Amino acid sequence: MTTAQATSTSPADLDRNDPLTLIDVDHVRFYVGNAKQAAYFYAHTFGFQVDQVADLTTGSRDEANYLLTQGNIRLLLTTPLSADHASADEIRLYGDGVKDIALTVFDAEKAFERAVANGAEVAAEPQTLSDENGSITFASIKTYGRVQHTFVSRTGDYELTNVKKGGLIGPGFKKIEGFALNEYNKKNPCGLKYVDHCVGNVEEGKMNHWVDWYESVLEFKMFKHFDDKDISTEYSALMSKVMASGNHLIKMPINEPADGKKKSQILEYLEWHNMTPGVQHLALRTDDELASVAALRSRGVDFLALPDTYYESVWDRVNTTLKAHGHEAVKEDHQRVKDLGILVDADDEGYLLQLFTKPLQDRPTLFFEIISRRGSQSFGKGNFKALFEALELEQERRGNL
Repeated sequence: MTTAQATSTSPADLDRNDPLTLIDVDHVRFYVGNAKQAAYFYAHTFGFQVDQVADLTTGSRDEANYLLTQGNIRLLLTTPLSADHASADEIRLYGDGVKDIALTVFDAEKAFERAVANGAEVAAEPQTLSDENGSITFASIKTYGRVQHTFVSRTGDYELTNVKKGGLIGPGFKKIEGFALNEYNKKNPCGLKYVDHCVGNVEEGKMNHWVDWYESVLEFKMFKHFDDKDISTEYSALMSKVMASGNHLIKMPINEPADGKKKSQILEYLEWHNMTPGVQHLALRTDDELASVAALRSRGVDFLALPDTYYESVWDRVNTTLKAHGHEAVKEDHQRVKDLGILVDADDEGYLLQLFTKPLQDRPTLFFEIISRRGSQSFGKGNFKALFEALELEQERRGNL
């Protein structure tokens, strides 16, 4: 998904008559074993503000929720407070990971009704929570594997514009005051702005099924397509199709494994995710890749390592592409890019810089991508081989190649 246009497009410019007009990524919900401890991890390593909480102290008896914010990114960490909570079984089966990619719409009930009419399977019927400050209406549909999409519409103090300014995300939440890491992170920002895209891993042979699902249910369109000739090494391969909402606000690449001599990263993910499709990674956008990666490295974020040989050819490849399309060369300091281990790629629209973390938990499943775009709206096709070779080294270390 990408919220690039969210910074320049206001809801007033969007089509209110289309129930599936998407305004923004409302939040990304993680199911985690211990939300309080996970909040500390994401605050320390990635610079998130631990902004709000809904738990026993606020009257939430069945689950604890911590809202983490940075720029226009909102992560909602949910942990069960009883063994019969729906998230308890999911955490046992899959470990910590993304459960819900929630989407802000003008009318959640109408969006839900359109999606169900288009063939969506219901995850949760429409429900409204309200108090004297405003209301939130939400309804959920199932997508691949464990993942769901929740449509969210807001009124009063809970309007998204107020949430972006630091207002409460909904009834039952309270602001967190006096948390030392929040003050540190304000003084030492990591510069992450919003979710650029969200990548899902599905079973072999099911990519086209989920492509069709996004086209028919959410009325997305194909944005990019990569096959095993684009994304392959000597040992493994995958195929990917990028789906985008009508306004290109939300982008959802979908990956499936392809035949190779050894196990692909997609198959490794599935095997450690109870053979269930799920979110492989979130790409988080920054305006300054070098500053963000340097800040994250200083906090202990563990990134994939590239061989020095990658930088022997990357500048000629990238700058030749840029020149051919009338763009200026990469402006970032080349040596600093190499020292930080950042990947660079270019296309007809410009270039991008990107870097991928190692898995964020013990199971080799979910990870983050840090990405900065200088015109390019692609996904680093020229880096696929180098990236996959780095991933294969990590798979081999884990005994999973």
